[in-house]
Amino acid sequence: MGCTSSAEERAALARSKQIEKNLKEDGIQAAKDIKLLLLARIKRWQLVVGEIDDMMSAGLGRVFQPHGLSHFLGLDVHDVGAGVADYKSDYSIICRIGSSELCFLGWCSRSSRDVISSIHIGTIISTTSCSDVFTMGCTVSAEERAAIARTKKINQEIKEEERKKEKDVKLLLLGAGESGKSTIVKQMKIIHESGFTSEDFKQYRPVVYSNTIQSLVAILRAMPNLGISYGNNEREMDGKMVFDVIQRMEDTEPFSEELLAAMKRLWADSGVQECFAKYFLDDLDRLGAKDYQPTEQDILRTRVKTTGIVEVHFSFKNLNFKLFDVGGQRSERKKWIHCFEDVTAIIFCVAMSEYDQVLHEDETTNRMQESLKIFLNKKDLFEEKIRKSPLTICFPEYAGAQEYGEAAAYIQAQFEAKNKSTTKEIYCHMTCATDTHNIQFVFDAVTDVIIANNLRNCGLY
Repeated sequence: MGCTSSAEERAALARSKQIEKNLKEDGIQAAKDIKLLLLARIKRWQLVVGEIDDMMSAGLGRVFQPHGLSHFLGLDVHDVGAGVADYKSDYSIICRIGSSELCFLGWCSRSSRDVISSIHIGTIISTTSCSDVFTMGCTVSAEERAAIARTKKINQEIKEEERKKEKDVKLLLLGAGESGKSTIVKQMKIIHESGFTSEDFKQYRPVVYSNTIQSLVAILRAMPNLGISYGNNEREMDGKMVFDVIQRMEDTEPFSEELLAAMKRLWADSGVQECFAKYFLDDLDRLGAKDYQPTEQDILRTRVKTTGIVEVHFSFKNLNFKLFDVGGQRSERKKWIHCFEDVTAIIFCVAMSEYDQVLHEDETTNRMQESLKIFLNKKDLFEEKIRKSPLTICFPEYAGAQEYGEAAAYIQAQFEAKNKSTTKEIYCHMTCATDTHNIQFVFDAVTDVIIANNLRNCGLY
């Protein structure tokens, strides 16, 4: 039987040929154009569920349930019945456009049990498997079959891309300056990559020198403000030597014998010890050795201000992670917006131990008040500090004990209370970013949450 072509059908065929031309130029975009064209034609009819089988009489085609079809363009075909509560039903549809008949997947959304509010387009599939339901006896030309085959191939490629994207996880590390974000990135290199290279160890050597001297200078500068004097007045000259090194910007150089001796005397001074104590200064003999090379723990404990955006890639539990570390200082935060697209989860780091410290860039703002997925980081320092520095410095209303468990729970509750969304969950973890085992355990838990959410979105969890 031959088909007669109306002006409308000839125009539709012309549009189809134009789409075919576009396919050669941009296959993926043209496939979307075809779907839009089909959708426009279908929406001309306001259909009722009981009338779907009468679509033939409208010259549109007919509907049948899918046979073993699934996952087209990332869409699941569930073969849902017509009476389910969510008012969705999935179909394969034969549609006539001009002299062409295309078989494609779609699903119907209903505003009630009976009325179809819209028909959504899935992927186009070859008509050769649907020849028994062609309308009006129209045949498909070899050229049109080839076009449909090419479209099917493009859809398969799109499907493959979607599958790959499902395995991509983008994590954004946010938080105030010095909250431990970059240390977590370093831990990911240790846990999920091959660790630090020999070049990394070489590059961090001057950073260790600088961090050590800068830490000592910070203590010496704080002593007068706290009303603390040297235990031995001879340390004044040693302090001047250290300040001179900073002034000459030589703090990244290996320690001279004179400087090393002065630093050791200062560190042993009772006044300096009363002011503070820290990791590198306990290891001055090791750091002062001529053949000193940083250890993995040395690198984890170094502090370098992050400027710009640092990106780390790694694979874990069959997922491809992209972890972004951005600067936390106020001047760096304007760059955060560029990282938010397609983010799977945000890890917001808060230094628990900084409840009694202020920002470098604003000495009137408490660091914890500046901060708001959350890692309450530096739990080791917090556990040590809470015994001697009251939490009421940051939270005047706190009436609990000055001990780790109760104080940590109170801080966690303050941040959880900031969540105003009923659909977003906050998963809070107490972390020590310099402890590889702790970060490995916590990140494993974070990954399990991401996997569970992915399965839930697919209806499989």
